[in-house]
Amino acid sequence: MSKSRHYSKFAVEAASLLGKQIKLERKMRQWSESNLAERSGVSRATLQKIEAGDMSCAIGIVFEVASIVGICLFESDNQPLVKNIQRTQDTLALLPKRIRVKNKKVDDDF
Repeated sequence: MSKSRHYSKFAVEAASLLGKQIKLERKMRQWSESNLAERSGVSRATLQKIEAGDMSCAIGIVFEVASIVGICLFESDNQPLVKNIQRTQDTLALLPKRIRVKNKKVDDDF
């Protein structure tokens, strides 16, 4: 029996919006579901889930389908995206690799 996963309202709405944008771009290109599914290397059923905003679809597949129909996810130009990735990697390099929670017992007996 699988465990039910609950998502925030924002996450559900974002997935729904992206799915609708993918569907809109597909229809504007006059591509059938089967055509886009084949171009993306996924089944038609998976594409239908993506377009419906189903949260169980792998993010990599969703991003690939969005890219194929021409949806710009983060930047209109690829170069700023590369710069943002490098800046984020540089910032992460300055932070500790692990976050350890310190369970220090507080002595509050006065």
